[in-house]
Parts: sequence; structure tokens; C-alpha cells
Amino acid sequence: MTPDSDAHEENDQNLIREFLKTRSEAAFLRLYDLHTDGMYRFAARLAGGPGKETGDLVQEAWLRALGSLERFRGDSSLSTWLCGIVFNRWREVRNRESRDRRFQLIESRKPPENVSPMIRPPALDGALATLPDGYREVLLLHDALGYTHEEIARHFGIVEGT
Repeated sequence: MTPDSDAHEENDQNLIREFLKTRSEAAFLRLYDLHTDGMYRFAARLAGGPGKETGDLVQEAWLRALGSLERFRGDSSLSTWLCGIVFNRWREVRNRESRDRRFQLIESRKPPENVSPMIRPPALDGALATLPDGYREVLLLHDALGYTHEEIARHFGIVEGT
């Protein structure tokens, strides 16, 4: 560590203590001013460029950080911790979007014309509902919509034998 980084981390720790003790707006704004630019640059790289999504990631990261700031132990720099929160939020957004795309894919797929409509007893619908999301989706793609193992593997980014 350099003397500058030591001083920066000590300043962060002092501001965190002040904020947690007094909920001082000035302490929060100082932390915000020190770290938001770096968080924004990191979020922009994750999102593929600046934009609304980038600002949303940073804002949501700050909200989460404020809710768990008392648990920040200082094992890493505050900047690293904050960017970790940005990254985790970005992954959540990506996972939700991926899940939404899979559902759109399922809904848009038309059954082959030579296949009679599938009639499922209510017990089967109930059993399908108990499967975890990934398993249910793979089963439905293959058995209900006729996707090949190769198509499913490519779509989910998994090995075909999985």
C-alpha cells in the first residue's frame, strides 16, 4: 500500500464511523463524492457504456451499501467493496433478463404441425411447478416444444449432456 492509499482508506473509515454514528448528510456526501465516479465507470464497463442502466446500477448499489455499511469490515478498500455491490446488482439484472428471455423463447415457440396438442393432467402441471426454474425450462423446451439437446445447450450456455 502506498501512503496515499493508506490515508484514503483512513479517511473512508473516519467518514464511515461518522456517518454510522450521526447519520450525517455531510459525511455521506463526502463518501458519495469520493467513490461515485469510480462506481459509475465500473458500472459503465459492465453495462457496455454509460446510460440509464449505469446510473440505476450505481444508485441501487449506494442504497444497498447504506443498508449494510455497518457490516463493512475493511478487509478490502471501500471502493472495492462498493464496486462489488455494483457487480452483484449487475449480475442480478442480467439473470433476471436472461430468465425473461427464456420465458419469451418458450412462449414464442410454436409446436410442430405434425404433433397433436399435448393434454396434461392437472397432476403433471403440479409436478412441473415443483421443479426448479432451470430444470422446468429444459424439460418444457425439450418435451413440450421439441427443442433438441443441442439447441437447449446452446441457449443456456451448458454442455449438451447436462
